Order: sequence, then C-alpha cells, then structure tokens
Amino acid sequence: MTNRQSHRKDEHVSLAKKFHQASTAGFADLHFVPNGLPEVAVSEIELNTTFLGHQFALPFYIEAMTGGSKYTQKLNHQLAEVAKATGVALALGSASVALRDKTTLPSFTVAREVNPTGFLLSNVGAGVTPTQAQTVVDLLQADALEVHINVVQELVMPEGDRDFHWLTNLQQIVEQVKVPVIVKEVGFGLDQATLRQLEAIGVQTVNVGGHGGTNFAQIENFRRPHKDLADFNDWGLTTVQSLYEAQAVPDLQIVAAGGITTPLEIAKALYLGADAVGIAGAILTTLIDDGVEATITKLQEWSFGLRAIFTALGVKNIAELRERPVVLSSELENYLQQRHLRP
Repeated sequence: MTNRQSHRKDEHVSLAKKFHQASTAGFADLHFVPNGLPEVAVSEIELNTTFLGHQFALPFYIEAMTGGSKYTQKLNHQLAEVAKATGVALALGSASVALRDKTTLPSFTVAREVNPTGFLLSNVGAGVTPTQAQTVVDLLQADALEVHINVVQELVMPEGDRDFHWLTNLQQIVEQVKVPVIVKEVGFGLDQATLRQLEAIGVQTVNVGGHGGTNFAQIENFRRPHKDLADFNDWGLTTVQSLYEAQAVPDLQIVAAGGITTPLEIAKALYLGADAVGIAGAILTTLIDDGVEATITKLQEWSFGLRAIFTALGVKNIAELRERPVVLSSELENYLQQRHLRP
C-alpha cells in the first residue's frame, strides 16, 4: 500500500489533524430558551432515532474519515473498536481506491472483522458505476452506502476530477444498489435547489455536510505546489445554513455533519431537523491524541451530555426538542430572510 493514492489518504488524515480547529458551522448563532422548571428526569430521556430504516439508541455516529493505506487501516481498526463499544454506527472513508488497488481492501474490511454485527456504512465517489458501488457494499459487508459529492474538493485537489456530470449516475446508483444510499457533501453544504435535484432522482437521505469543520479545500490547497486556490477556503454554506435550506425540502431524511463537536451542537442539529448526526474531526483528534479508550469515554460522555441538555430543556425526545423556542443571531436571521427561509 505504498502507491500515490495511499500516500494521499495518509496526507488527508495528517492535514485534517493539522488544520483541526474550533467549529465555525454556525451553531453559535442559535440559542435554546432555557426552562427553569423542566419537570422531567434524566431517566425519562429517549435519544433513539430512526435512520435509514433502522432504530438507533443514539442519534449520532462516526462519520466517514479514512481508509486506503496501512496507517489508515490501523485507524479504521480503532474506529471499529470504538463503534463496537458504544453501539454507534461507523461510516468508512471512500473505498473507491480499493476498486483500483485491491491491496488497499484490508484497510476497509477490517471494520467488519472487528465489529461483525455493527451498523457499517461504505463510501464511494459520485463517479463510480452502480456495479462498482454494489461491489464496494458487498466487499465491505456494509449496511448502507454513502455517495459523496465533492466538487470543490476535486477542483482544488491537484489530481482531482474535472468532469462533474453526476446526476444520471447518482440516480442509477440509488436505483440499483441493494442497500440504502445517502448522498453526502464533504464540507461545503447544500442549498435547497440542489436538495430538490437529489429528491427528483429518487434520493431519500442526504447528508448536508456543511462548512465549518474539516476543510477539504484548505487541505487540498495545501497540497498544491503554489497554494493558489485559497479562494475556496471559505466556500459554501455552514451546517446550520444547510439545515435550514433542507427544511424547505421536507420529504428528504436529513443527516447533519460538518463542524459538530459537542453535545450541544448535536442537540441543535437535531432541533433543526437532522435525524442523525455524523461526527468526524473531533473523534479523529481524540483517537490520535489519546487513544481508543479515551475516545470511547468521550462518546459515552456525549451520550450523557445530550441527556442533560434534553433534561434542562424539559423535553423527553427529539420530537419534543423540535418544539422548543430558540433565539437566533441577527446574522442568521438576515441569511434566512435573504434566502426566503422560515426561522
């Protein structure tokens, strides 16, 4: 696993860690109105959610990060350990590389070996054929498939794609792959027009993947010899903006990702309509810095943190959470007004 693509996978992990920073995903622009007399106990809180037709005890999961090299095989082994210990779902990084280089396959299949009964999501790019997509699902024994759309990342990536005629192929993947399919952005957000295009071709679940977390434009520009595409560093819609955009397309099931790093940000994403929340950068940083056990502890603490927030608000489940009043910043209110979206 020493080819150029494997090296790029290692670079992505290293640079994601290097550029990890506080979230700028927009959650600070939304505040819950507190409840001084919540009349509820922590033991009454139910965090379960239905996602891709499955029931999950927790509404967050480990979002796609890596795979394709010896080093990332170790990381996926550790992430699978975390998922097994906490019961959360695990999404793997893009396995498109494994279609071209079979020697990279163990860096992905290790997740199923470590966690035989866990919920596992495979991941491919929007340019693979439906047959290739199903092959990845079969090889990884995945329960679902993420198909990532990443125009800006590809444009900035020195060796990236330059042709983005994806809609017809996405429709064929959704129609032909035998497990549920999520179409996901990788950190640039989605507007309502794009979401409606996806809905029109049969997509049922979308990960809005908003700006504010791991910045692949910044990562790929760092890899460019002259660092000449920094204009894309602030490109896109934040996760919060994207979640409001998604409310205009109510029949889609929405997943939130991008700069979600705390239980409060998870709660706010759920409030804004997400049925599941994917977390990558915050987990990767803890895993690399502190190890598997510390990462397991962190997810367990997030579980209690969510219960504490629900209790403080006087809500017992996600449906009740969405009925709570909130206060928005003037900046977010202005965005919603300009975009003709409901606050």
